[in-house]
Amino acid sequence: MLSNKEEFIMPKFITDQCIACGSCENNCPVSCIKEEDGKYVIDESECIDCGACQENCPADAIEDK
Repeated sequence: MLSNKEEFIMPKFITDQCIACGSCENNCPVSCIKEEDGKYVIDESECIDCGACQENCPADAIEDK
């Protein structure tokens, strides 16, 4: 049996196309996106793969993993 961490695959990630507008963070219903050193990152342990960030990204910088 796999542990929860091994079973989980982060459904989305933010690419280098990110323009750091904050739209993804503002639209995330579980607040799993945070700015770190001028880039936004998705907390894989909190992401529910709803797609809200991807739908609202003006730079198309969020992709499926």
